[in-house]
Amino acid sequence: MNQRAKSKTTAAKSDEAEMHILFADDEKSLQEVMRKELPKLGYRVTICPDGLTALETLKTERIDCLLVDLHMPGLTGIEVIEKAREIRPDVEAIIMTANPDMESAIQAIEYGTFMYLTKPTRLSEIATILGRVSERRKGKRMMTALMHRLQRAEGQGDLIGSHSSMEAVRKLIGRVSPTDSTVLIRGETGCGKELVARAIHEQSLRAEKPFVAVNCGALPETLIESELFGHVKGAFTGADTARVGLFEVASGGTLFLDEIGELPLAVQAKLLRVLETGDIRRLGDNESIHVDVRIVCATHRDLDKMVGEQTFREDLMFRINTFELRVPPLRERLDDLVSLANHLIRRNRRDGVDDQLFTPEAIAELKRHQWPGNVRELANVIEHASVLCDALPVGVEDLPSHFNQRKLRDDLIGSSPMSLREIEQLAIERSMKRLDGNKKAVAEELGVSLKTLYNRLNDAAPADAEAA
Repeated sequence: MNQRAKSKTTAAKSDEAEMHILFADDEKSLQEVMRKELPKLGYRVTICPDGLTALETLKTERIDCLLVDLHMPGLTGIEVIEKAREIRPDVEAIIMTANPDMESAIQAIEYGTFMYLTKPTRLSEIATILGRVSERRKGKRMMTALMHRLQRAEGQGDLIGSHSSMEAVRKLIGRVSPTDSTVLIRGETGCGKELVARAIHEQSLRAEKPFVAVNCGALPETLIESELFGHVKGAFTGADTARVGLFEVASGGTLFLDEIGELPLAVQAKLLRVLETGDIRRLGDNESIHVDVRIVCATHRDLDKMVGEQTFREDLMFRINTFELRVPPLRERLDDLVSLANHLIRRNRRDGVDDQLFTPEAIAELKRHQWPGNVRELANVIEHASVLCDALPVGVEDLPSHFNQRKLRDDLIGSSPMSLREIEQLAIERSMKRLDGNKKAVAEELGVSLKTLYNRLNDAAPADAEAA
């Protein structure tokens, strides 16, 4: 091997030491060369004598790059690549042929083939091309890592708050993240369980690999298995193509199973098997595929009660509960409300002074609320306020209507007796002011028809004119 090929070998070993190549060719002499030389270039290699064997290997092993002959017994190289795209859409492909033709070259381009080589091919040329494949894969990983960093810079994965309960959560995240232990996150709906799961992933050794989140409660029962484990073509009615499941998509990284308590018992049994063996089986397939995935689960339901009711498997409960972490509801850490609100308003607005983003009255109203929807509800309230507020700070009038209605009730309690008509008129006046006279919006906010609103405004008009 010349010096240039040696340099490519060193680059391959440093950049993509674990890249797995499937070499398919019916020439035994080439098989032996690749079996011997590809590992020297820093790659894992699986040798297949024909297209059918290559296809079966793709179903059971995670292949990163195909190096296939165009004309082989059973299936051509083009057919192998076509079917490989159904099994592993992200696989790279290189075609080798002693009889090149325009039609096969065009087909190779259509199926996204990385390179079309003419035999005989020098080993140094193969080393160069595989090095370029390595660089391409490295670039994709770097892009993923940059996206993670950008998301963190934008605050999407930040755990905001200094309350003692949140400090305890951070401490637990720091301890469990470097391990591969399964984590069960408990907490009410909207309290930020996915943020905690992302924080665990980002502080783990898998941070550069995928983080895949799936809401088990949002998946139709008939499609849950296909979404998680994938399916082969023809596995069921409508399965026109093969599908890679989320376990495979997350391989090497973290799979977050939100609302795991919603999984049917049949799927729970299959999930338990995956957790115990690391093997998945696509619907309609007889072969298993090994995946390397860290599982983080979350639920707002009482799984212990569900175990007693036999709606959740006890053995699965033991398996996912290796490490348990509880996220407190917002009402238990109201000291963090201001910092959370400031963080959320800054996601939508860049004007105003940082220490005066909300009026004292608005903060008081926010703190008085019980927040049954937790941080998710707060985020919706702040988004509403950021849209209505012409200029910061946010006032009570910029908050959703139920906050204003509560303020109106409080004002009435402390005022002198008023007639029902006076109370009604006061509510209309406040809504008209807050919504800049938009009568349709006022009617919707007050829960009356537009005709009723016009009648009330007309009733008030003579009194206003007389007063003038």
